[in-house]
Amino acid sequence: MRRSLIALAPAAALLLAACGSSSGTNTSSTAAATTSAPTSSSASPSANPCAPDQLQTLAAGKFTVATGNPAFPPWVIDDKPESGKGYESAVTYAVAKQLGYADADVTWIRTTFDSAIAPGPKKFDVNIQQFSISEDRKKAVDFSSGYYDLTQAVVSYKGSPIEKATTVAALKDAKLGAQLGTTSLQAITDIIAPSGKPSVFKDNATAVSALKNHQIDGLVVDLPTAFFISGAEIPNGLIVGQLPNTADQKEQLGFLLAKGSPLTTCVTQAVDALRADGTLAKLQETWLANQGAPVLS
Repeated sequence: MRRSLIALAPAAALLLAACGSSSGTNTSSTAAATTSAPTSSSASPSANPCAPDQLQTLAAGKFTVATGNPAFPPWVIDDKPESGKGYESAVTYAVAKQLGYADADVTWIRTTFDSAIAPGPKKFDVNIQQFSISEDRKKAVDFSSGYYDLTQAVVSYKGSPIEKATTVAALKDAKLGAQLGTTSLQAITDIIAPSGKPSVFKDNATAVSALKNHQIDGLVVDLPTAFFISGAEIPNGLIVGQLPNTADQKEQLGFLLAKGSPLTTCVTQAVDALRADGTLAKLQETWLANQGAPVLS
């Protein structure tokens, strides 16, 4: 996966309940409270626990979102996450809307990838910069459910034998390569099943060098890496296409939150709703497939 401030809220705020709030009960009047009718100041049992006035965000009524510095396309266009352009920017505003926040209530800050996944307090409510969800990372931070099912993609160059390939079958006779011990190498074997053995490299730097020198026709990497390699490392680079996922591939990108965040459940529910109503699929088509990463049939 890619390696690429608002003042901290009082520590006590981080200990508040997950997605709801209550009015609190004075212990000195507990007995009286149990015999009297609820007052108008009591929390309504029908209140939405994931509404902005219930969520325990760093700043009341605001949704603070972090991303990388810089943030790259197609995840964020022109390094302006506040524009809503780019897949992760668009997903963030869709999640915020699902939670009841207006666009103006979304506040953006920047963090490094490594500092975000490190244990400890966070200066954001959520962070989005192509974090793949893993059990190891969950020991230090929380994740929402996945907003993108991570795919493998084939990177090549203009004029290569596979430049115009539109199907997986068209890659059968290509000279393909991937890094040793990766899901990318497994995808070559399981999905493409080429006629010849793939080239195996100790790291992506060596693999990129082989592609630059046209020793291989295509390099298979995860999609975020494919965008970076094709745009920044390979002269006249291009993404031939995304490979379809197999049934047992579960790697996903998710929003990152502080460990034990009171927002995790609500952000997950928002992401799940966007997946269920087709919003995520539409945004992927707009910002990924239509921005140079077609899906190979």
